[in-house]
Amino acid sequence: MERHDFLSIVHKRYQPRSYLEIGVFTGQGLARSTTRTIGVDPEPKLKKAKLACDLKLVEATSDDFFAQPDAISWFPEGVIDLTFIDGLHIFEFVLRDFMNAERLSAPSSVVIFDDVLPRSVAEGARNRHTIVWTGDTYKVLLVLERYRPDLVIIPVNTKPTGTLLVLGLNPTNTVLIDHYDEIVREYATEDPQSVPNEILYRSTAADPKLLAASPVWQQLAEARESRTPVPSLNDLRSLRGTAKFRLVPPLDDPWPPKRGYHARHARLAMRKLVNAARPPLAAQRRPDIP
Repeated sequence: MERHDFLSIVHKRYQPRSYLEIGVFTGQGLARSTTRTIGVDPEPKLKKAKLACDLKLVEATSDDFFAQPDAISWFPEGVIDLTFIDGLHIFEFVLRDFMNAERLSAPSSVVIFDDVLPRSVAEGARNRHTIVWTGDTYKVLLVLERYRPDLVIIPVNTKPTGTLLVLGLNPTNTVLIDHYDEIVREYATEDPQSVPNEILYRSTAADPKLLAASPVWQQLAEARESRTPVPSLNDLRSLRGTAKFRLVPPLDDPWPPKRGYHARHARLAMRKLVNAARPPLAAQRRPDIP
């Protein structure tokens, strides 16, 4: 399942009243929203985007956006129901985006990170040197598991570079704020990164179809509307490890792309598809030829 298709399902099943997207770029994520929306990006490129949401576009960095005292005044409820974090692919910035989003959320809110499951060490580098690039955003998964065991944290096997679902938010929790400096000192390391095998091979990731079929979305929506406590979300943890994923290392083409890259990349991708569809060499031989 492609990442934006998973995001579409969450929108459809959870029906958020408010949606915040950090890093809108060309608007592929925003196009999934039909609710009141804030999009944050210092350099958005939405000219060709087909949007159906009631959008407030903020051309600023996420740090500057969250520093505003009236940052989410666009939302009448005064809370963020759904946040999609796809901004700067550097670990400490991604962590700050989560910390800031959580304090403006509710226990029934949902946060989704993009690009948390790189398929190679090069793809997961802090300093970009490949065209397809996640940065070291995968570290936010490691940090939340270590410092916030109260959260329900589900890596999701979406194409191309994985997503991370976080539920059970607590806007009053200050653990990450209290330990932020020491976390950055430990995790913001120089390249090359030591990407764990469980990240590269997605061994703890969930099948997005199973997540999409979960009753959790309706339960969260009901708790939100009735202002009742969120039901136990522990059953979702059993979906970790259900992904069927075979690692195919990406084309680590150098960044920035050379002229004509996109056409060349398309030819290589087509060649891969053709080769994958061919039967093994032995099966291609005529039976009368030794």
